Amino acid sequence: MSKAGRVSRWVRRTGLEVLGWSLVLVGIAALVLPGPGLLALFAGLAILSQQYEWAERRLEPVKRAAFRAAADGVRTWPRIIGSCAGGLSLVAFGVLWGLRPPSPAWWPTDDRWWLPGGLGTGASLILSGLVALAMIAYSFRRFRGADHPHEVADATVRAQRPR
Repeated sequence: MSKAGRVSRWVRRTGLEVLGWSLVLVGIAALVLPGPGLLALFAGLAILSQQYEWAERRLEPVKRAAFRAAADGVRTWPRIIGSCAGGLSLVAFGVLWGLRPPSPAWWPTDDRWWLPGGLGTGASLILSGLVALAMIAYSFRRFRGADHPHEVADATVRAQRPR
């Protein structure tokens, strides 16, 4: 293999590892903060499983937990309404953040601390809200109305196993 090929392979592997570990860290943080924690954790483990056997072994339990949480999230109408309200709130806050209106008179600190981050923060909030709404729609179509939603979630994981 040529030196350029080795460098290209190293750059690709390093990039995938950085992305995988970043998604794992974001996923762990989003388990306690607002955001799709299990989804990010699953995505990070899926990337890392290409390189590491330990990540591949942990992939299915995380996937099963994500599908079970999705099934639980659409079990009752108050949960569905609350989840949709949360997703729409993220989108609304993202728009507000992106528009960056002037700080209100009641704001107690310097104006520079009003909605820090600007357009980048607003775009990430909008994207998070849209992902959340898409996941709610998927969960509703897949699990709502099932007599045993956890069994449907487990069957979904089993059906998606690589052969």
